[in-house]
Amino acid sequence: MRKIEYDLPKRIYEDAEERFTDTETGHTIAVKKAILYGKERDVMVAYRHEDIDVKLLTIHPLKEGQKENRIQSGRWRKI
Repeated sequence: MRKIEYDLPKRIYEDAEERFTDTETGHTIAVKKAILYGKERDVMVAYRHEDIDVKLLTIHPLKEGQKENRIQSGRWRKI
């Protein structure tokens, strides 16, 4: 749907530059800069641990200021 490379979510999860807990959903967020749609941008992957497995839930590029707004509002807490 978003035309994202197949292995990009896994790369973001494994090599994240930042990780957060989303206080609204309880999910963990991994953020990494990546080339997406011809531009370098922050891309997030939401995931959760299920026993010994990790389930990647969603991936999408962050809009300008979106990460900062979520941190400032307290929704995302750095881990």
